[in-house]
Amino acid sequence: MGDDDRKVILLGTVHSMFAIRVRVALAEKGVDYEFREEDLSNRSPLLLKSNPIHKKIPVLIHNGKPVCESLIIVEYIDEVWKDKSPLLPSDPYQRSQARFWADLIDKKVYPSTRKLLVGKGEEYEAGKKEFIEALKLLEEQLGDKPYFGGDQLGFVDVALLAYQCWFQTYETLGNLSIEEHCPNLVAWGKRCMERDTVAKSLADPNDIYELVLSFRNNLGL
Repeated sequence: MGDDDRKVILLGTVHSMFAIRVRVALAEKGVDYEFREEDLSNRSPLLLKSNPIHKKIPVLIHNGKPVCESLIIVEYIDEVWKDKSPLLPSDPYQRSQARFWADLIDKKVYPSTRKLLVGKGEEYEAGKKEFIEALKLLEEQLGDKPYFGGDQLGFVDVALLAYQCWFQTYETLGNLSIEEHCPNLVAWGKRCMERDTVAKSLADPNDIYELVLSFRNNLGL
């Protein structure tokens, strides 16, 4: 068995919200790993070999075996390193609900942010509306709890934290205030950022904003 086979390796980019999920989960579990920054304009042979179908990040490689798709990776991490900081509830029903809300984040929040960041005209306006509507659903689900699962940071928190460091960009380009519509979510984000495991795993919001501006310029927006 080679050295790489004994390592935990994460293929991703610093700014990828989906890689951020995995970084937070690994940090919560206290897992040592090697982070390998991918150039998405020139994907590495290891990425293409590890995720030959989608050829996307993130990919977690553990004991030489690749695991793909961020939420699947987070579940894998929770099952493998189960002795510390459980992310999914032990109760089957509560576990199903956590999966439901994490899935809703990807099906509702992510598509709306794409429209908001690169859409024009009606598509842009629709993206703003859908984004706030999706966050309001999560605001209601969070309620006055410290975290989505209760007193401990869990699976849904990890899923949504991927967007936390992008909020500044969404607000600036969308000319909107998340706190105006979802004060509990904003307080939740600040609470999460007080955790070293989160603060050290998320990207710099200013860097993300500059990255998005550059991307928009390349698209002629």
